[in-house]
Amino acid sequence: MWIECSFMVVFLTGITLLLFISLMNMKQSILIVTVYLFLAAPSFAQNLKVAVSANLQGVIKVLAKDFKERTGIVVEPIVGSSGNLSAQIKNGAPFDLFLSADMNFPETLYKEGFSVKAPAVYAYGKLIICSIQNIGFENWERLLLSQRIKKIAIANPAIAPYGKAAEESLKLKGIQDDIRSKIVTGESIAQINTYITTGVVDVGFTTRSLVKDMEGKTTLYWQDINPKSYTPIRQGMIITRQTRESAKALKFYEYMLSPAAKAILKEYGYGV
Repeated sequence: MWIECSFMVVFLTGITLLLFISLMNMKQSILIVTVYLFLAAPSFAQNLKVAVSANLQGVIKVLAKDFKERTGIVVEPIVGSSGNLSAQIKNGAPFDLFLSADMNFPETLYKEGFSVKAPAVYAYGKLIICSIQNIGFENWERLLLSQRIKKIAIANPAIAPYGKAAEESLKLKGIQDDIRSKIVTGESIAQINTYITTGVVDVGFTTRSLVKDMEGKTTLYWQDINPKSYTPIRQGMIITRQTRESAKALKFYEYMLSPAAKAILKEYGYGV
């Protein structure tokens, strides 16, 4: 609606301007038309709106900057949990692409007709246990059961794939029920990261990319969770049905699969 209204305003203004400059000499007319086109251009320029899983909150800024340098296209990230973003897309949110923390949400959206292109895996996530305290993670299962640990942060498994992975690992270790009273749930991995880095919790399960995000800011103590203890975190993306920038969206889709993007993702701890 906004784009249609903007187009109408520019169109009517242009007609009025043409009538006015018809009464003026050629040099004046060229100058006025040039200024008009310069001012009107922003009305048509649209940023690429990309719904981004919270685990990508740091790296998406680097990816967006690199993509803009290569193409001139501006990426506008909208960050949230994969489940919430998926629900927003179903409700008509005007996103051009969706970068999820798993493949389940993109595949479901594609099957239900909310994507114009089949989902593709752009990265593999890595789960870690993390703290700002140097408490030692050599035997993290025993540590979580100890009186030393009072609060453990985990993203909501229903809407956050990293939370689901953490839950799977705890179940496999047979300690989920024993530590249930200690668990603090967050709506997204971004919220979990805040809990960890501010010391609200003693430890938390999060993405390896947090280590890179906090480099030079906050000292973190962490350990990889054995990837065999949880379902592989295949992070997928789609171009949404709602996109009005299909050509730009396809460029970003292809960029996310390129060696340039993979190099950045690898630097942030993702498998590619």
